[in-house]
Amino acid sequence: MDKQYDPSGLESKWYPRWEEAGVFRPHDGTDDAFVITLPPPNVTGILHIGHCLGAGIMDALVRYYRMCGRPTLFVPGTDHASIATENKVARALEEEGKDPKTIGREAFLERARKWSDDHHDVIVDQFRRYGVSLDWQREAFTLDEPRSEAVREAFLRLYEKGWIYRADYMVNWSVAQQSAVSDEEVVHKEVKGKLWHFRYDLEGGGEVVVATTRPETMLGDTAIAIHPTADKTAHLKRKEVILPLVGRRIPIVEDEHVDPEFGTGCVKVTPAHDPNDYEIGKRHGLDFVNILEPDGRLNDAVPEVYRGLDRFEARRRVVADMAAEGRLVKTEDHVHKVGYHDRTDTVIEPYISKQWFLKMEELARPAIEAVEIGAIRMYPERWIGVYYNWMRNIRDWCISRQLWWGHRIPYWECAACGHGQVHRSEPEACEECGRRDLVQDPDVLDTWFSSWLWTFSPLGWPEETEDLRRFHPTSVLVTGADILFFWVARMIMASYEFLGEPPFTEVLYTGIIRDEKGRKLSKSLGNSPDPLELMDRYGADALRFVLIMLTPTGQDMNFSEETVETGRNFCNKIWNATRLLWTNVEECGLSFPSADAKAMRREVGVEEGEDVEEWFVRLYARSFGADLPEGERSPLALEDRWILHRVVCAAQRLEKELESRRLNDAAYAGYDCFWHEFCDWYLEAIKPRLRGEDDASRQTALVVALCVHNILLRMLHPFLPYITEELWSLHPATSGLIAQAPMPHFEGVAPAAEEAGLFGLAQELVASVRNLRSEIGVAPGKRGLLRLQAEQGRQRDLSRISSHVETLAKMASVEVEGRRERPSQCVTAVVDDVDLVMPLEGLVDLDKERARLGKERDQLLGRLSAARAKLRNESFVSKAPEAVVAREKELVRELEETFARVEAQLASLESK
Repeated sequence: MDKQYDPSGLESKWYPRWEEAGVFRPHDGTDDAFVITLPPPNVTGILHIGHCLGAGIMDALVRYYRMCGRPTLFVPGTDHASIATENKVARALEEEGKDPKTIGREAFLERARKWSDDHHDVIVDQFRRYGVSLDWQREAFTLDEPRSEAVREAFLRLYEKGWIYRADYMVNWSVAQQSAVSDEEVVHKEVKGKLWHFRYDLEGGGEVVVATTRPETMLGDTAIAIHPTADKTAHLKRKEVILPLVGRRIPIVEDEHVDPEFGTGCVKVTPAHDPNDYEIGKRHGLDFVNILEPDGRLNDAVPEVYRGLDRFEARRRVVADMAAEGRLVKTEDHVHKVGYHDRTDTVIEPYISKQWFLKMEELARPAIEAVEIGAIRMYPERWIGVYYNWMRNIRDWCISRQLWWGHRIPYWECAACGHGQVHRSEPEACEECGRRDLVQDPDVLDTWFSSWLWTFSPLGWPEETEDLRRFHPTSVLVTGADILFFWVARMIMASYEFLGEPPFTEVLYTGIIRDEKGRKLSKSLGNSPDPLELMDRYGADALRFVLIMLTPTGQDMNFSEETVETGRNFCNKIWNATRLLWTNVEECGLSFPSADAKAMRREVGVEEGEDVEEWFVRLYARSFGADLPEGERSPLALEDRWILHRVVCAAQRLEKELESRRLNDAAYAGYDCFWHEFCDWYLEAIKPRLRGEDDASRQTALVVALCVHNILLRMLHPFLPYITEELWSLHPATSGLIAQAPMPHFEGVAPAAEEAGLFGLAQELVASVRNLRSEIGVAPGKRGLLRLQAEQGRQRDLSRISSHVETLAKMASVEVEGRRERPSQCVTAVVDDVDLVMPLEGLVDLDKERARLGKERDQLLGRLSAARAKLRNESFVSKAPEAVVAREKELVRELEETFARVEAQLASLESK
């Protein structure tokens, strides 16, 4: 082994070896497969920290169940990402001096296909680098031909049921994309804007005042609305208003939507550019005057002076012109919510357009019931209420987009007779008149229309394939809650509609990765680290381990580069501990039969009445697939029995936490057992045996250590695949791949519970001694006497652990005795029913320690007096914020405790 852990070399070699060995392919056997489909990243995208969290969680689950013996399938794929890809291709063309709209659809699509092909390998190679065990032979692309066939089939079936329709309707219009977008793609931001109050003239004399945050829309007003029962506007009923700047007469209508208490009780109505006004317009049969072109400029429906102006420039001109005519009553600062397109970050326009829609109410019913009856579980459960709320108030889905890159809507219209028809493939002639002059709808489907089929289209649907039969429903969906509506809910609806079964049985929502200040990661803030750079510096294992261990299920995580150092430090610890073991194995001359990982068995339960020694022999055989190495062995020592007990407890906890989808706790179970129990306690406890002359005791210690190390490597493999595979390959008693080894599984109660409790007492005693040594400043190399005093019945237990306390607490000797008068100049502590007495002679310079403690006591007394005086000051207590006073009281409490401890230490140094 190299002296230093270097992830770069070892991580690069194992992924191709796993692929060559067919590790990622599901093995034949039972139908109890564990299946995850990778949420398809944008084909033009790159790996970010959010991907790393989700991919690490998914891969940990897949590797765990693979090691549990279940057939596993992790389906890879990429998303064609209509908007993102079209934007990037358009920008590339513009940089070449080409207009994306004039080169034509086919030329643009050819360029987009090449762009996707060129960028595909970037994101794929990054997932490989991260160690994600995807079955690349089953890779899918949401715009490849099999997925296109699935999309057309889904569209046709829904259209034939009458659930897909085309209509003029108010949609969310992205001016930047010149396309409709769904409600879920609109982000509502709080904006500090203005509220303008305008005066309109009544026909025949008089006036009304209305307020608006979008003055340019007044050019499309077709009514003023008042509440039918409001007294203050009753005189306006059945009257008309002259629309300023336009001169159009518009009616005053009565509608209960109007809030009579807001402003003057009069509301301008622009049915073509506001969703609420749209409904008022339909109720009252108003004209719908569209004033905007698709690109956001004003059209010919407005006076000539405003035609061609950008919507925001038109806003400024309208305000100025109304002011010039004396019609601007007042302007107020106004905070309100404004819809923005989540991808382009531009203001959304309510806009009437002919679009394709999918009726959702019937689709939602079985999807709601699936969660209600527990067919689909969600973690954390708080998202279930959010899911119900959206599903029970679901609106029809606008599925058409005015783009070129995507699944083109399979609808053709006859230019001769106007008949429209939907087909799986391009029809040759009009089914109504027989003419061949057919024109396909230019729009494409929303990207999510292919993604909502994602659990079953990569498995071969609409064909009834063996993969579909064996691997659907899938097992777990791991995703962010931010796409619950975009994707999760829609996948559930699609699966029940087309297959009559859930798409998955569990949904595991990840939290949001934030920076150390709690802000969301973004390029604009410059706080989004590059995962590849982090992997270069710390290794992929270190990054994925900390992201999993430090992120509780569904909770956000504050991330910094220093966080990754925790993972690297753990990898270093594993490496160094393993190197220590291998060195001792070589020095001892032990010889092991090499056992293939596939020959190992998972189940090593403790049988009733079975002796721990017998159980260990069986444990070793099942763990390594071979018998214990030949040679002299001694009985298991106390620390051997303790670590065997602890590793069984850790394995049981890890299994329980993984099955409960608390992956952070599962990762910590492995981390805590390896670092704190195996390294900090067990390896330290057996050092005297490894250095001693008793060959049998040394061999037993090494065999136990190797067995526990073997178990821990397998436990940690789902979280740290690269380093565990490397160390497995160097293990003196294993061969094959750890990725194909069984996950440890222990039935029943962990063995040697009584001995484990006794060693636990030794740990408590050692911790207490270490605290005493630290408090009185004993140098690390100084060793003295420790006396353990207890009643006679307890002394036998203490005698069994005295050597362990001596070794681990670094004492010269430990004596067990009954309670008697304590020597002068000593420090003491109590652990359960045991008194610890540590004479100070030879450990510290008593005069120097008295002087140090005296100085510390005086300083504490000064701080304590000042803090108490502040709390006696009635002016401070009455005027200071409650939190400040509370902090001051807490400070007094802490100072009092510290002062009492220092006083006690000084007293212990005084001669009697």
